[in-house]
Amino acid sequence: MRDVHDVIGVGFGPANIALAVAVKEEAPQLNCLFLEARSDVEWQPGMLMAGTDIQNHPVRDLATLRNPRSRYTFINFLHEHERLLSYLNLPVHFPLRRDYAQYVRWVAEECAPMVAYESEVVDIGVATAPCPHYVVKTADGGSHRGRVLVVGTGRTPYIPDVFAQVLGSRLFHSNDYRWRLEQRRASGPLTSVAVIGASQGAAEIALDLHSGHPDCEITTVTRGFGYRLKDTSPFSEEAFLPDFTDYYFNASERGKSDLDAQLRPTNYSSVDRDVIETLYVRRYEDELDGRRRLRMHRNSEVLAARLSTDGVVLDLQERHTGERTTVEAELVVLATGFKDLGASERGEPHPPLLSPLAPRLAVDASGTVRVARDYSLSAAESDAPLPPLFLNGLCESTHGLGDAGSFSLLSLRAGTLLSGITERLGTSVAQ
Repeated sequence: MRDVHDVIGVGFGPANIALAVAVKEEAPQLNCLFLEARSDVEWQPGMLMAGTDIQNHPVRDLATLRNPRSRYTFINFLHEHERLLSYLNLPVHFPLRRDYAQYVRWVAEECAPMVAYESEVVDIGVATAPCPHYVVKTADGGSHRGRVLVVGTGRTPYIPDVFAQVLGSRLFHSNDYRWRLEQRRASGPLTSVAVIGASQGAAEIALDLHSGHPDCEITTVTRGFGYRLKDTSPFSEEAFLPDFTDYYFNASERGKSDLDAQLRPTNYSSVDRDVIETLYVRRYEDELDGRRRLRMHRNSEVLAARLSTDGVVLDLQERHTGERTTVEAELVVLATGFKDLGASERGEPHPPLLSPLAPRLAVDASGTVRVARDYSLSAAESDAPLPPLFLNGLCESTHGLGDAGSFSLLSLRAGTLLSGITERLGTSVAQ
């Protein structure tokens, strides 16, 4: 069975990098291969704006919570790069995104023997000989076999239907912000951008545009009254502790909905105080200069979007008065978040990559795949079993905010996954 890996991981972002580190430290006997579509590791390349931070404590990294003695902690990264004291003297609460991006790349490079880059997965099948395993095919014609499959591709960007037909170089998701902006800047100074959404990312993009493009007019469109302050109460932040993951997982669907509503301001449609205050001061300073570079359309919905000769035209409606207005901008950035597993408008029944296997997967009443506490999926029929299959970083709807795409519980989740993997393979984890 030499040509059959113990584990194949799809995607090599932070979630699967943390798993690779756990394997390296606790189960080095496993033969693992991670397939990554990109040519290199890039963590949030579209959002690496100057001065932005990760909004997580520095030790909530790829390894510390699982193994505080790991070489692959953020603190040790700083130590090995002779930046620890400089970092400790920074007047910031959280690590800078650019610092963390370098940390993620460094850890990924240390795990390079496990990774095949430029390997975009295009199909997943199941075979039974010489043992039950997955057959994973890549765009370059490659075929890889693994007894266990871990899908850690990151969540699908959420594109509201009103924008779907206009998506492209003029209107794009915030995931693509940096490179799309650089692409546009090559043809001359930027004159106008509209930012849709009220998230941390939306406010940071507005601030970045205001800082870096002095002749650019920025239009923000939010469904609410304005940018809302993030809930950073330590009581609310307990939602990012492992005990809450157990509590949330065992709650009823009604209970989960109630918890989501209570805790939403800790992570969604809310912004850190420093970003809000800086943006507000910038707007005031513009008024002192007799300028109005930041235009805010509050309580507004986008009714239609269409391309024009010079950019994109948005038809807006004020949600309470019904007043309609039209906005035109060279570029439109959708800071509209990401899909999760579920039956809602912002949900999807399974990760798109698993579509070939979907008919064989167990689902709940809404048609969404069932996820176990150890992040495994199961077969719909007991007489048609599947080899072990896990999701990594895609399970907020079942496991709560700790699975919301942040670093909060990343390393602990990697430990849980590794335990599930070794249990099903009949091997052990080093103590």
